[in-house]
Amino acid sequence: MKRARIIYNPTSGREVFKKYLPEVLVILEKAGYETSCHATTEAGDATKAARHAAEREFDLVVAAGGDGTINEVVNGLAEQSYRPKLGIIPVGTTNDFARALDIPRDDILEAARVIANGVPMPIDIGKVNDMFFVNIAGGGKLTELTYEVPSKLKTVIGQLAYYLKGIEMLPSIRPSDVRIEYDGKVFEGEIMLFLVSLTNSVGGFEKLAPDSCLNDGMFDLLILKKVNIADFIKVASLALRGEHIKEPHIIYTKANRVKVNTKEKMQLNLDGEYGGLLPGEFVNLYRHFDVMVSKERAEKE
Repeated sequence: MKRARIIYNPTSGREVFKKYLPEVLVILEKAGYETSCHATTEAGDATKAARHAAEREFDLVVAAGGDGTINEVVNGLAEQSYRPKLGIIPVGTTNDFARALDIPRDDILEAARVIANGVPMPIDIGKVNDMFFVNIAGGGKLTELTYEVPSKLKTVIGQLAYYLKGIEMLPSIRPSDVRIEYDGKVFEGEIMLFLVSLTNSVGGFEKLAPDSCLNDGMFDLLILKKVNIADFIKVASLALRGEHIKEPHIIYTKANRVKVNTKEKMQLNLDGEYGGLLPGEFVNLYRHFDVMVSKERAEKE
């Protein structure tokens, strides 16, 4: 019998996962998995649990939580010589990675059925400064929205919370002076933010990186140059429709490697969580993981 390990954040999504855990166990058992669980207790605990599951050579590791929990699990598995297949049960507020994989975000049992009945699909992940990410990395004051917007506000109004917080913060934000090298090209100047993306979904915006592919070995690089409030509102409105990439304040391109140097202190955002400070070099690890998705999603990719 195959073995599965569920690593879940008991505080994610109003603590709803615990209520459905017995039914999730039944779904996985019927799919042929002898399943055990680990409830995280502190920051970094999911990384340790995932590393231990890889060392014990579980066939499947299921990350149940928000994007932060998924990021921790990925960091626990990424450097292991043996990497179990990865399953996702989204229980957070934004769930960008699940959105990009077409995994149900409002039905825990349906997400479990995707794992049980789906197929493994190879995906790229990113590495920077010895840390890993599966969805997005970035820098600039505007990227700090993902951990400055209160969780209750995100739960109530979703992506609008980021939009409103951005407008609120903009008058006090100074642009950052950076040098960004990407696949032989260089940008130098003042920016509001840069994003290195592996999927199309960031902060609930499903079309922020409209040309993204999960396993082509390439990042989508987006740079927002210095803008005023009026220009920011215009760009954000266009981004909702995926029509921002030709806007003159935007640089949008593909790159396998991205190197960022800054003239001042700049925080690094990894999958919506604080990831230390820049500078850093972002490297795409081609088809590094197998993640469980529906057969329809795998065929679409």
